[in-house]
Amino acid sequence: MIWVSAVVIGGLIIGSFLNVCIYRIPQDESIIVPGSHCPKCGAKIAPWDNIPILSYVFLRGRCRNCKVKISPRYPLVEAITALLALGLLYRFGPTLDFAIYFIWVCALVVVTFIDIDHQIIPDRISISGILIGLVAIYWLPVSYKDALIGLVLGGGVLMGVIYGYYFITGKQGMGGGDVKLLAMIGVFIGWKGVLFTILTSSAIGSVVGLTWIALAHKDTRSPIPFGPFLSLGAIIYLFWGGILIDWYMKFMNIQ
Repeated sequence: MIWVSAVVIGGLIIGSFLNVCIYRIPQDESIIVPGSHCPKCGAKIAPWDNIPILSYVFLRGRCRNCKVKISPRYPLVEAITALLALGLLYRFGPTLDFAIYFIWVCALVVVTFIDIDHQIIPDRISISGILIGLVAIYWLPVSYKDALIGLVLGGGVLMGVIYGYYFITGKQGMGGGDVKLLAMIGVFIGWKGVLFTILTSSAIGSVVGLTWIALAHKDTRSPIPFGPFLSLGAIIYLFWGGILIDWYMKFMNIQ
């Protein structure tokens, strides 16, 4: 129970920090200084107004100083981060695997919301993730061989898709950020995870994309960020990949 409480509280606090990263990284601002402040009026946010989720509720989603509305994304990111931390605790226990994969999923959360807002995936996250992953793999349940194959496969498959799409249509589809993100994903979950991520993210992305186009009356050529779906597919694999693959193999009567 102590571990659960500590992980949930820690997840909420780190989720608050991830909100800072999501807002500042695309603007090339420091994620350390200045301290938390209202992006509208610039007023510093007092510690008692910076309590994850609770402050949002008490302030009714508005800045105490200028009363401007605060996006509900802030408590959403905090809640998602806490839930992921709790899930990883049950998946790996209080181990080094838990700590490393928590940092990894935090990076995926940041990538997801930056890509939704700006349709970019910062190299400082994906490239740094690749380098950190190649070191951290020593402590993870993924072999160096699988990690390196995942790195090459992750980058190679999407690169092939990008050039193939351009060759057929003369237009650019996905960007290089998606390539580097999938390569980073491959380092942490290996080549099987890459294949699972590609299939799962493509399926979910197709359903969500077509639904969004229909409901919002958008054109089929409207750009839709793919990074969030890659991140979601990778997280699904981390938690349930083995179970889902086994179920699929039995369903298809594949021995």
